[in-house]
Amino acid sequence: MSDTTRTATAEAGSQLEAEVKRRRTFAIISHPDAGKTTLTEKLLLYGGAVQMAGAVKARRKQAHAVSDWMEMEKERGISITSTVLSFDYSGYRINLLDTPGHQDFSEDTYRTLLAADAAVMVLDGARGIQEQTLKLFEVCKRRQIPILTFINKMDRPSLDPFELLEDIEKTLGLETYAVNWPLGNGDRFKGVYDRESGKLHLFERQAHGGKKAVAKEVDPRDQAVAELTDEQTHEEFTEGLELLEAGAELRKEDFSRGKITPVFFGSALSNFGVQLFLDKFLTLAPQPSPRLSEEGTIEPTDDKFRGFIFKIQADMNPRHRDRVAFLRICSGKFRRGMKAKCTRTGQDIKLNYAQQLFAQERVIVEEAFPGDVVGMTNSSNLILGDTLCEGEAVSFEPMPLFSPEHFARINIKDPSRRKHFQKAMDQLCLEGAIQVFFPKDSYARDPIIGAVGVLQFEVVQDRLKNDYRVDIDYERMNFILCRWLEGKEEDIEKFTGSRQTLVCHDLWDKTVCLFPGNWDLDYAKDKNPNLVFRSISQVN
Repeated sequence: MSDTTRTATAEAGSQLEAEVKRRRTFAIISHPDAGKTTLTEKLLLYGGAVQMAGAVKARRKQAHAVSDWMEMEKERGISITSTVLSFDYSGYRINLLDTPGHQDFSEDTYRTLLAADAAVMVLDGARGIQEQTLKLFEVCKRRQIPILTFINKMDRPSLDPFELLEDIEKTLGLETYAVNWPLGNGDRFKGVYDRESGKLHLFERQAHGGKKAVAKEVDPRDQAVAELTDEQTHEEFTEGLELLEAGAELRKEDFSRGKITPVFFGSALSNFGVQLFLDKFLTLAPQPSPRLSEEGTIEPTDDKFRGFIFKIQADMNPRHRDRVAFLRICSGKFRRGMKAKCTRTGQDIKLNYAQQLFAQERVIVEEAFPGDVVGMTNSSNLILGDTLCEGEAVSFEPMPLFSPEHFARINIKDPSRRKHFQKAMDQLCLEGAIQVFFPKDSYARDPIIGAVGVLQFEVVQDRLKNDYRVDIDYERMNFILCRWLEGKEEDIEKFTGSRQTLVCHDLWDKTVCLFPGNWDLDYAKDKNPNLVFRSISQVN
Protein backbone atom coordinates (compact mmCIF):
# COMPACT_ATOMS: atom_id res chain seq x y z
CA MET A 1 0.00 0.00 0.00
CA SER A 2 1.41 3.41 -1.01
CA ASP A 3 1.79 6.32 1.40
CA THR A 4 -0.92 8.21 -0.50
CA THR A 5 -3.35 5.31 -0.10
CA ARG A 6 -2.54 4.99 3.61
CA THR A 7 -3.15 8.70 4.13
CA ALA A 8 -6.47 8.58 2.26
CA THR A 9 -7.59 5.53 4.26
CA ALA A 10 -6.66 7.18 7.56
CA GLU A 11 -8.50 10.37 6.61
CA ALA A 12 -11.60 8.39 5.62
CA GLY A 13 -11.51 6.54 8.93
CA SER A 14 -11.11 9.79 10.85
CA GLN A 15 -14.06 11.35 8.99
CA LEU A 16 -16.23 8.29 9.64
CA GLU A 17 -15.43 8.32 13.36
CA ALA A 18 -16.20 12.04 13.64
CA GLU A 19 -19.51 11.69 11.78
CA VAL A 20 -20.57 8.75 13.97
CA LYS A 21 -19.87 10.76 17.13
CA ARG A 22 -22.16 13.60 16.10
CA ARG A 23 -25.16 11.43 15.11
CA ARG A 24 -28.20 11.12 17.37
CA THR A 25 -30.94 8.81 16.09
CA PHE A 26 -34.01 8.39 18.26
CA ALA A 27 -37.72 7.61 18.24
CA ILE A 28 -40.49 9.26 20.23
CA ILE A 29 -43.00 6.97 21.93
CA SER A 30 -46.18 7.80 23.82
CA HIS A 31 -49.79 6.97 24.50
CA PRO A 32 -52.22 8.73 22.11
CA ASP A 33 -52.75 12.41 22.93
CA ALA A 34 -49.81 12.67 25.33
CA GLY A 35 -48.32 15.34 23.04
CA LYS A 36 -45.80 13.36 20.99
CA THR A 37 -46.39 15.12 17.67
CA THR A 38 -46.44 18.52 19.38
CA LEU A 39 -43.06 17.81 21.00
CA THR A 40 -41.73 16.70 17.61
CA GLU A 41 -42.82 20.02 16.08
CA LYS A 42 -41.19 21.99 18.89
CA LEU A 43 -37.90 20.10 18.63
CA LEU A 44 -37.87 21.06 14.95
CA LEU A 45 -38.64 24.67 15.90
CA TYR A 46 -35.81 24.89 18.43
CA GLY A 47 -33.50 22.93 16.16
CA GLY A 48 -33.97 25.55 13.46
CA ALA A 49 -35.57 23.08 11.04
CA VAL A 50 -38.82 25.08 10.88
CA GLN A 51 -39.55 28.75 11.61
CA MET A 52 -43.00 28.21 13.10
CA ALA A 53 -44.50 25.04 14.54
CA GLY A 54 -47.76 23.84 12.99
CA ALA A 55 -50.81 23.18 15.11
CA VAL A 56 -51.27 19.43 15.49
CA LYS A 57 -55.03 19.20 15.72
CA ALA A 58 -55.19 21.80 12.99
CA ARG A 59 -58.25 23.63 11.89
CA ARG A 60 -58.61 24.09 8.17
CA LYS A 61 -57.11 27.59 8.20
CA GLN A 62 -54.13 26.63 10.36
CA ALA A 63 -50.91 24.87 9.38
CA HIS A 64 -50.73 21.10 9.71
CA ALA A 65 -47.95 19.39 11.62
CA VAL A 66 -44.83 18.95 9.48
CA SER A 67 -44.70 15.24 10.26
CA ASP A 68 -48.37 14.60 9.35
CA TRP A 69 -48.45 14.43 5.54
CA MET A 70 -51.11 11.83 4.72
CA GLU A 71 -54.61 13.17 4.03
CA MET A 72 -56.22 11.15 6.83
CA GLU A 73 -53.61 12.44 9.28
CA LYS A 74 -54.42 16.02 8.34
CA GLU A 75 -58.17 15.44 8.60
CA ARG A 76 -58.08 13.67 11.99
CA GLY A 77 -55.11 15.35 13.65
CA ILE A 78 -53.46 12.00 14.42
CA SER A 79 -50.19 10.36 13.35
CA ILE A 80 -50.66 7.00 11.64
CA THR A 81 -47.36 6.53 9.77
CA SER A 82 -43.74 6.82 10.80
CA THR A 83 -41.93 9.89 9.51
CA VAL A 84 -38.19 10.54 9.33
CA LEU A 85 -37.09 14.09 10.15
CA SER A 86 -33.36 14.90 9.88
CA PHE A 87 -31.69 18.21 10.71
CA ASP A 88 -28.45 19.74 12.02
CA TYR A 89 -28.31 21.51 15.35
CA SER A 90 -25.43 22.69 17.53
CA GLY A 91 -22.88 20.56 15.66
CA TYR A 92 -24.99 17.39 15.83
CA ARG A 93 -26.88 15.55 13.11
CA ILE A 94 -30.29 14.64 14.52
CA ASN A 95 -32.40 11.87 13.00
CA LEU A 96 -35.84 11.95 14.59
CA LEU A 97 -38.04 8.94 13.92
CA ASP A 98 -41.56 10.22 14.53
CA THR A 99 -43.76 7.20 15.15
CA PRO A 100 -47.55 6.78 14.98
CA GLY A 101 -49.24 8.07 18.10
CA HIS A 102 -52.46 6.17 17.48
CA GLN A 103 -52.50 2.77 19.19
CA ASP A 104 -54.01 1.07 16.11
CA PHE A 105 -50.67 1.61 14.36
CA SER A 106 -48.29 0.38 17.05
CA GLU A 107 -46.78 -2.30 14.78
CA ASP A 108 -45.17 0.44 12.68
CA THR A 109 -43.71 1.86 15.89
CA TYR A 110 -42.30 -1.54 16.94
CA ARG A 111 -40.36 -1.78 13.67
CA THR A 112 -39.19 1.82 13.82
CA LEU A 113 -37.69 1.20 17.26
CA LEU A 114 -35.36 -1.32 15.61
CA ALA A 115 -33.75 1.62 13.80
CA ALA A 116 -33.37 3.85 16.89
CA ASP A 117 -30.41 4.19 19.26
CA ALA A 118 -32.53 5.87 21.94
CA ALA A 119 -36.16 6.65 22.70
CA VAL A 120 -37.92 9.67 24.14
CA MET A 121 -40.95 8.68 26.19
CA VAL A 122 -43.61 11.40 26.36
CA LEU A 123 -46.03 11.25 29.31
CA ASP A 124 -49.12 13.31 30.03
CA GLY A 125 -48.51 15.00 33.38
CA ALA A 126 -52.11 14.38 34.39
CA ARG A 127 -52.07 10.65 33.62
CA GLY A 128 -48.54 9.24 33.94
CA ILE A 129 -47.89 5.80 32.44
CA GLN A 130 -50.69 4.62 30.13
CA GLU A 131 -51.37 1.37 28.29
CA GLN A 132 -49.74 2.13 24.94
CA THR A 133 -46.70 3.65 26.63
CA LEU A 134 -46.25 0.45 28.62
CA LYS A 135 -46.39 -1.72 25.47
CA LEU A 136 -43.81 0.41 23.68
CA PHE A 137 -41.59 0.49 26.77
CA GLU A 138 -41.50 -3.32 26.75
CA VAL A 139 -40.12 -3.22 23.19
CA CYS A 140 -37.43 -0.76 24.28
CA LYS A 141 -36.62 -2.90 27.31
CA ARG A 142 -36.14 -6.05 25.21
CA ARG A 143 -33.67 -4.17 23.02
CA GLN A 144 -32.07 -2.30 25.96
CA ILE A 145 -32.77 1.04 24.28
CA PRO A 146 -31.91 3.99 26.58
CA ILE A 147 -35.00 6.07 27.39
CA LEU A 148 -35.30 9.76 28.19
CA THR A 149 -38.64 10.90 29.63
CA PHE A 150 -40.43 14.16 28.90
CA ILE A 151 -43.39 14.77 31.22
CA ASN A 152 -45.65 17.00 29.17
CA LYS A 153 -48.60 19.34 29.77
CA MET A 154 -47.33 20.74 33.06
CA ASP A 155 -49.17 23.98 32.22
CA ARG A 156 -52.39 22.04 32.80
CA PRO A 157 -53.56 20.49 36.09
CA SER A 158 -51.06 17.67 36.71
CA LEU A 159 -50.14 15.01 39.21
CA ASP A 160 -47.56 15.79 41.86
CA PRO A 161 -44.05 15.51 40.30
CA PHE A 162 -42.98 12.92 42.88
CA GLU A 163 -46.11 10.86 42.12
CA LEU A 164 -45.11 10.87 38.45
CA LEU A 165 -41.57 9.71 39.24
CA GLU A 166 -42.93 6.97 41.51
CA ASP A 167 -45.32 5.85 38.75
CA ILE A 168 -42.39 5.41 36.35
CA GLU A 169 -40.33 3.51 38.91
CA LYS A 170 -43.09 1.15 40.05
CA THR A 171 -44.77 0.53 36.70
CA LEU A 172 -41.68 0.29 34.50
CA GLY A 173 -39.07 -0.83 37.01
CA LEU A 174 -36.83 2.08 36.01
CA GLU A 175 -34.90 4.34 38.32
CA THR A 176 -35.54 8.02 37.66
CA TYR A 177 -33.37 11.12 37.75
CA ALA A 178 -35.10 14.49 37.49
CA VAL A 179 -32.86 16.61 35.26
CA ASN A 180 -35.11 19.60 35.89
CA TRP A 181 -37.92 20.39 38.31
CA PRO A 182 -41.17 22.29 37.74
CA LEU A 183 -42.21 25.44 39.55
CA GLY A 184 -45.96 24.95 39.92
CA ASN A 185 -48.41 23.32 37.52
CA GLY A 186 -51.50 24.29 35.59
CA ASP A 187 -52.09 28.05 35.60
CA ARG A 188 -49.37 28.38 38.26
CA PHE A 189 -46.68 26.72 36.11
CA LYS A 190 -43.92 29.33 35.77
CA GLY A 191 -40.91 27.39 34.52
CA VAL A 192 -38.36 24.71 35.37
CA TYR A 193 -35.25 24.54 37.53
CA ASP A 194 -32.15 23.12 35.82
CA ARG A 195 -30.27 21.06 38.39
CA GLU A 196 -26.95 21.15 36.55
CA SER A 197 -26.69 24.95 36.24
CA GLY A 198 -28.66 25.74 39.40
CA LYS A 199 -30.76 28.24 37.48
CA LEU A 200 -34.54 28.59 37.32
CA HIS A 201 -35.77 29.12 33.76
CA LEU A 202 -38.87 31.31 33.71
CA PHE A 203 -40.93 31.32 30.52
CA GLU A 204 -43.35 33.67 28.86
CA ARG A 205 -46.35 32.08 27.20
CA GLN A 206 -46.60 32.28 23.41
CA ALA A 207 -49.83 32.09 21.40
CA HIS A 208 -50.20 28.37 20.53
CA GLY A 209 -46.44 28.09 21.17
CA GLY A 210 -45.82 28.81 17.49
CA LYS A 211 -42.59 30.67 18.19
CA LYS A 212 -39.75 30.05 20.62
CA ALA A 213 -40.52 30.88 24.22
CA VAL A 214 -38.57 33.69 25.83
CA ALA A 215 -36.70 32.30 28.84
CA LYS A 216 -35.22 34.25 31.73
CA GLU A 217 -32.63 32.61 33.99
CA VAL A 218 -32.76 33.52 37.67
CA ASP A 219 -31.48 32.22 40.99
CA PRO A 220 -34.29 30.13 42.57
CA ARG A 221 -33.49 31.72 45.95
CA ASP A 222 -34.20 35.20 44.59
CA GLN A 223 -37.03 36.92 46.45
CA ALA A 224 -38.63 37.79 43.10
CA VAL A 225 -39.27 34.06 42.52
CA ALA A 226 -41.35 33.81 45.69
CA GLU A 227 -43.40 36.77 44.51
CA LEU A 228 -44.19 35.08 41.19
CA THR A 229 -46.47 32.48 42.73
CA ASP A 230 -48.40 31.68 45.89
CA GLU A 231 -46.74 30.64 49.15
CA GLN A 232 -47.80 26.97 48.97
CA THR A 233 -46.48 26.49 45.44
CA HIS A 234 -43.16 28.12 46.31
CA GLU A 235 -42.83 26.03 49.48
CA GLU A 236 -43.56 22.77 47.59
CA PHE A 237 -40.97 23.77 44.99
CA THR A 238 -38.17 24.45 47.49
CA GLU A 239 -38.95 21.29 49.49
CA GLY A 240 -38.90 19.30 46.26
CA LEU A 241 -35.42 20.54 45.42
CA GLU A 242 -34.14 19.40 48.82
CA LEU A 243 -35.68 15.93 48.43
CA LEU A 244 -34.18 15.50 44.96
CA GLU A 245 -30.66 15.64 46.34
CA ALA A 246 -31.36 12.44 48.33
CA GLY A 247 -32.37 10.53 45.19
CA ALA A 248 -30.42 8.43 42.70
CA GLU A 249 -27.47 9.80 40.75
CA LEU A 250 -27.48 9.79 36.96
CA ARG A 251 -24.76 7.38 35.90
CA LYS A 252 -24.17 7.26 32.16
CA GLU A 253 -23.54 3.50 32.15
CA ASP A 254 -26.88 2.80 33.89
CA PHE A 255 -28.69 5.03 31.42
CA SER A 256 -26.99 3.32 28.46
CA ARG A 257 -28.17 -0.08 29.74
CA GLY A 258 -31.73 1.15 30.15
CA LYS A 259 -31.71 1.00 33.97
CA ILE A 260 -32.40 4.67 34.69
CA THR A 261 -34.28 7.36 32.79
CA PRO A 262 -33.46 11.08 32.91
CA VAL A 263 -36.76 12.93 33.44
CA PHE A 264 -37.66 16.37 32.12
CA PHE A 265 -40.75 18.44 32.94
CA GLY A 266 -42.32 20.94 30.57
CA SER A 267 -45.06 21.82 28.14
CA ALA A 268 -44.47 21.18 24.46
CA LEU A 269 -47.50 23.24 23.41
CA SER A 270 -46.31 26.31 25.34
CA ASN A 271 -42.60 25.64 24.67
CA PHE A 272 -41.82 25.41 28.39
CA GLY A 273 -38.65 23.35 28.89
CA VAL A 274 -38.23 22.29 25.25
CA GLN A 275 -34.93 24.11 24.68
CA LEU A 276 -33.48 22.67 27.91
CA PHE A 277 -34.60 19.20 26.91
CA LEU A 278 -33.08 19.40 23.42
CA ASP A 279 -29.70 20.64 24.68
CA LYS A 280 -29.48 18.01 27.43
CA PHE A 281 -30.66 15.28 25.09
CA LEU A 282 -27.68 15.83 22.78
CA THR A 283 -25.18 15.21 25.57
CA LEU A 284 -27.07 12.30 27.16
CA ALA A 285 -28.28 10.30 24.14
CA PRO A 286 -25.86 7.73 22.69
CA GLN A 287 -24.17 7.91 19.32
CA PRO A 288 -24.90 5.04 16.89
CA SER A 289 -24.22 1.76 18.65
CA PRO A 290 -22.86 -1.60 17.42
CA ARG A 291 -25.42 -3.89 15.78
CA LEU A 292 -25.77 -7.63 16.17
CA SER A 293 -25.86 -9.70 13.00
CA GLU A 294 -25.83 -13.42 12.28
CA GLU A 295 -22.15 -13.02 11.41
CA GLY A 296 -21.18 -11.15 14.60
CA THR A 297 -21.15 -7.61 15.97
CA ILE A 298 -20.99 -4.81 13.40
CA GLU A 299 -19.26 -1.67 14.66
CA PRO A 300 -20.49 1.64 13.20
CA THR A 301 -16.89 2.63 12.44
CA ASP A 302 -16.31 -0.46 10.26
CA ASP A 303 -15.31 0.84 6.84
CA LYS A 304 -17.72 -1.43 4.92
CA PHE A 305 -21.16 0.05 4.24
CA ARG A 306 -24.05 -1.90 5.80
CA GLY A 307 -27.67 -1.06 6.54
CA PHE A 308 -31.15 -2.57 6.78
CA ILE A 309 -34.65 -1.70 5.56
CA PHE A 310 -36.95 -1.07 8.53
CA LYS A 311 -39.89 0.56 6.76
CA ILE A 312 -41.46 0.75 3.32
CA GLN A 313 -43.89 3.50 2.43
CA ALA A 314 -45.78 3.48 -0.86
CA ASP A 315 -47.28 6.56 -2.50
CA MET A 316 -45.62 9.28 -0.44
CA ASN A 317 -46.02 11.19 -3.70
CA PRO A 318 -49.39 10.01 -5.13
CA ARG A 319 -48.73 11.71 -8.47
CA HIS A 320 -45.86 9.33 -9.16
CA ARG A 321 -47.08 6.15 -7.37
CA ASP A 322 -43.65 5.90 -5.80
CA ARG A 323 -42.32 3.48 -3.21
CA VAL A 324 -39.70 4.44 -0.65
CA ALA A 325 -37.68 1.94 1.37
CA PHE A 326 -36.22 3.49 4.53
CA LEU A 327 -32.66 2.34 5.15
CA ARG A 328 -30.94 2.69 8.54
CA ILE A 329 -27.17 2.88 7.97
CA CYS A 330 -25.29 0.77 10.52
CA SER A 331 -21.65 1.02 9.41
CA GLY A 332 -19.39 2.57 6.81
CA LYS A 333 -20.14 5.44 4.48
CA PHE A 334 -22.96 5.68 1.96
CA ARG A 335 -21.96 7.28 -1.34
CA ARG A 336 -24.39 8.12 -4.11
CA GLY A 337 -23.98 5.74 -7.05
CA MET A 338 -22.21 3.04 -5.01
CA LYS A 339 -23.10 -0.63 -5.40
CA ALA A 340 -24.34 -2.74 -2.51
CA LYS A 341 -25.48 -6.34 -2.33
CA CYS A 342 -28.89 -7.38 -1.06
CA THR A 343 -28.18 -10.33 1.25
CA ARG A 344 -31.58 -11.95 0.65
CA THR A 345 -31.36 -12.04 -3.17
CA GLY A 346 -27.61 -11.85 -3.72
CA GLN A 347 -28.19 -9.11 -6.29
CA ASP A 348 -26.04 -6.01 -6.62
CA ILE A 349 -28.01 -2.78 -6.43
CA LYS A 350 -26.73 0.59 -7.63
CA LEU A 351 -27.75 3.19 -5.08
CA ASN A 352 -28.44 6.18 -7.31
CA TYR A 353 -31.78 7.27 -5.94
CA ALA A 354 -31.28 7.77 -2.22
CA GLN A 355 -32.99 10.74 -0.63
CA GLN A 356 -33.08 12.40 2.76
CA LEU A 357 -36.66 13.13 3.75
CA PHE A 358 -38.14 15.89 5.83
CA ALA A 359 -41.79 14.79 5.92
CA GLN A 360 -42.72 15.14 2.22
CA GLU A 361 -39.72 17.26 1.28
CA ARG A 362 -36.88 15.37 -0.40
CA VAL A 363 -33.21 16.08 -1.00
CA ILE A 364 -30.86 13.86 -3.01
CA VAL A 365 -28.25 12.29 -0.72
CA GLU A 366 -24.63 12.40 -1.86
CA GLU A 367 -23.25 10.78 1.29
CA ALA A 368 -24.55 9.51 4.62
CA PHE A 369 -23.14 7.86 7.74
CA PRO A 370 -24.10 5.39 10.50
CA GLY A 371 -27.22 6.53 12.31
CA ASP A 372 -28.60 8.25 9.23
CA VAL A 373 -31.82 7.14 7.58
CA VAL A 374 -32.14 7.50 3.81
CA GLY A 375 -35.11 6.82 1.59
CA MET A 376 -34.41 4.48 -1.31
CA THR A 377 -36.74 5.29 -4.20
CA ASN A 378 -37.22 2.93 -7.16
CA SER A 379 -36.91 0.14 -4.59
CA SER A 380 -39.36 -2.40 -5.99
CA ASN A 381 -37.00 -5.32 -5.26
CA LEU A 382 -36.51 -4.47 -1.57
CA ILE A 383 -38.71 -5.71 1.28
CA LEU A 384 -38.86 -5.14 5.05
CA GLY A 385 -35.77 -6.50 6.79
CA ASP A 386 -33.49 -6.58 3.74
CA THR A 387 -29.79 -5.96 4.42
CA LEU A 388 -27.66 -3.98 1.96
CA CYS A 389 -23.91 -4.30 2.33
CA GLU A 390 -20.45 -3.98 0.82
CA GLY A 391 -18.06 -6.90 0.98
CA GLU A 392 -19.12 -10.10 2.71
CA ALA A 393 -22.85 -10.61 3.12
CA VAL A 394 -24.33 -9.99 6.57
CA SER A 395 -27.85 -10.39 7.93
CA PHE A 396 -29.28 -8.26 10.71
CA GLU A 397 -32.15 -9.48 12.88
CA PRO A 398 -35.28 -10.35 10.86
CA MET A 399 -38.13 -7.85 10.79
CA PRO A 400 -41.01 -9.06 13.00
CA LEU A 401 -44.64 -9.54 11.92
CA PHE A 402 -47.04 -9.30 14.85
CA SER A 403 -50.29 -11.20 15.12
CA PRO A 404 -53.28 -9.11 13.95
CA GLU A 405 -56.27 -8.86 16.29
CA HIS A 406 -58.88 -7.69 13.76
CA PHE A 407 -59.83 -9.21 10.42
CA ALA A 408 -62.00 -8.24 7.46
CA ARG A 409 -62.88 -9.66 4.06
CA ILE A 410 -62.51 -7.23 1.17
CA ASN A 411 -65.02 -6.84 -1.65
CA ILE A 412 -64.03 -4.92 -4.79
CA LYS A 413 -66.91 -2.86 -6.14
CA ASP A 414 -65.57 -2.72 -9.71
CA PRO A 415 -64.04 -6.06 -10.85
CA SER A 416 -62.25 -4.31 -13.74
CA ARG A 417 -59.96 -2.65 -11.16
CA ARG A 418 -58.78 -6.00 -9.75
CA LYS A 419 -55.22 -5.73 -11.12
CA HIS A 420 -54.85 -2.29 -9.57
CA PHE A 421 -56.26 -3.69 -6.34
CA GLN A 422 -53.79 -6.59 -6.26
CA LYS A 423 -50.84 -4.27 -6.85
CA ALA A 424 -52.07 -1.92 -4.14
CA MET A 425 -52.51 -4.72 -1.61
CA ASP A 426 -48.98 -6.00 -2.27
CA GLN A 427 -47.59 -2.52 -1.63
CA LEU A 428 -49.63 -1.96 1.52
CA CYS A 429 -48.58 -5.35 2.85
CA LEU A 430 -44.89 -4.73 2.14
CA GLU A 431 -45.21 -1.39 3.92
CA GLY A 432 -46.34 -3.27 6.99
CA ALA A 433 -49.57 -1.22 7.05
CA ILE A 434 -51.65 -4.41 7.01
CA GLN A 435 -51.27 -8.15 6.56
CA VAL A 436 -52.99 -10.06 3.77
CA PHE A 437 -54.20 -13.65 4.03
CA PHE A 438 -55.51 -15.93 1.31
CA PRO A 439 -57.86 -18.75 2.40
CA LYS A 440 -56.76 -22.22 1.30
CA ASP A 441 -59.21 -24.56 -0.49
CA SER A 442 -61.42 -21.60 -1.34
CA TYR A 443 -62.75 -20.34 -4.63
CA ALA A 444 -63.17 -16.83 -3.24
CA ARG A 445 -60.82 -14.39 -4.95
CA ASP A 446 -61.10 -11.68 -2.33
CA PRO A 447 -58.40 -11.76 0.37
CA ILE A 448 -58.69 -11.27 4.11
CA ILE A 449 -56.83 -8.40 5.69
CA GLY A 450 -55.54 -8.43 9.24
CA ALA A 451 -54.71 -5.40 11.36
CA VAL A 452 -53.59 -4.54 14.88
CA GLY A 453 -56.38 -1.95 15.15
CA VAL A 454 -59.68 -1.33 13.39
CA LEU A 455 -58.69 2.14 12.19
CA GLN A 456 -56.23 0.45 9.83
CA PHE A 457 -59.19 -0.85 7.80
CA GLU A 458 -60.33 2.72 7.23
CA VAL A 459 -56.81 3.71 6.22
CA VAL A 460 -56.67 0.85 3.68
CA GLN A 461 -60.04 1.85 2.27
CA ASP A 462 -58.93 5.48 2.08
CA ARG A 463 -55.56 4.66 0.48
CA LEU A 464 -57.15 2.38 -2.12
CA LYS A 465 -59.67 5.03 -3.10
CA ASN A 466 -57.38 8.08 -3.15
CA ASP A 467 -54.13 6.52 -4.34
CA TYR A 468 -55.34 3.74 -6.65
CA ARG A 469 -58.93 4.70 -7.52
CA VAL A 470 -60.16 1.35 -6.24
CA ASP A 471 -63.43 1.38 -4.28
CA ILE A 472 -63.94 -1.42 -1.78
CA ASP A 473 -66.27 -2.53 0.97
CA TYR A 474 -64.98 -4.55 3.88
CA GLU A 475 -66.86 -6.99 6.06
CA ARG A 476 -65.61 -7.51 9.61
CA MET A 477 -64.94 -11.14 10.53
CA ASN A 478 -65.22 -12.83 13.92
CA PHE A 479 -61.59 -13.95 14.21
CA ILE A 480 -59.50 -12.49 17.02
CA LEU A 481 -56.37 -14.67 16.97
CA CYS A 482 -53.79 -15.43 14.31
CA ARG A 483 -51.03 -18.03 14.51
CA TRP A 484 -48.33 -19.06 12.05
CA LEU A 485 -47.75 -22.82 11.86
CA GLU A 486 -44.27 -24.28 12.08
CA GLY A 487 -43.39 -27.94 11.61
CA LYS A 488 -42.89 -30.60 8.98
CA GLU A 489 -44.73 -29.99 5.74
CA GLU A 490 -46.70 -33.22 6.04
CA ASP A 491 -47.87 -32.27 9.56
CA ILE A 492 -48.97 -28.84 8.35
CA GLU A 493 -50.91 -30.46 5.48
CA LYS A 494 -52.72 -32.70 8.00
CA PHE A 495 -53.70 -29.79 10.25
CA THR A 496 -56.96 -30.36 12.13
CA GLY A 497 -58.95 -27.50 13.64
CA SER A 498 -62.45 -26.60 14.73
CA ARG A 499 -65.09 -25.82 12.12
CA GLN A 500 -64.71 -22.13 12.87
CA THR A 501 -60.94 -22.14 12.26
CA LEU A 502 -59.79 -20.80 8.88
CA VAL A 503 -56.51 -21.98 7.31
CA CYS A 504 -54.80 -19.42 5.05
CA HIS A 505 -51.41 -18.54 3.64
CA ASP A 506 -49.77 -15.12 3.82
CA LEU A 507 -47.89 -13.06 1.25
CA TRP A 508 -44.78 -15.18 1.84
CA ASP A 509 -46.77 -18.42 1.42
CA LYS A 510 -46.52 -19.31 5.11
CA THR A 511 -49.44 -21.23 6.57
CA VAL A 512 -51.55 -19.15 8.96
CA CYS A 513 -54.58 -20.10 11.05
CA LEU A 514 -57.28 -17.65 12.11
CA PHE A 515 -59.20 -18.48 15.29
CA PRO A 516 -62.43 -16.97 16.67
CA GLY A 517 -61.34 -17.54 20.27
CA ASN A 518 -58.94 -19.17 22.73
CA TRP A 519 -60.98 -22.41 22.86
CA ASP A 520 -60.41 -22.95 19.12
CA LEU A 521 -56.69 -22.26 19.49
CA ASP A 522 -56.38 -24.70 22.40
CA TYR A 523 -58.34 -27.31 20.44
CA ALA A 524 -55.94 -26.95 17.48
CA LYS A 525 -52.90 -27.27 19.73
CA ASP A 526 -54.33 -30.43 21.27
CA LYS A 527 -55.09 -32.00 17.87
CA ASN A 528 -51.74 -31.01 16.32
CA PRO A 529 -49.04 -31.75 18.93
CA ASN A 530 -46.25 -31.76 16.32
CA LEU A 531 -46.89 -28.18 15.25
CA VAL A 532 -45.71 -24.92 16.80
CA PHE A 533 -48.17 -22.01 16.85
CA ARG A 534 -46.32 -18.69 16.55
CA SER A 535 -47.85 -15.31 17.42
CA ILE A 536 -44.94 -13.50 15.74
CA SER A 537 -43.56 -14.27 12.30
CA GLN A 538 -40.83 -12.72 10.19
CA VAL A 539 -40.77 -10.85 6.91
CA ASN A 540 -39.22 -13.32 4.46
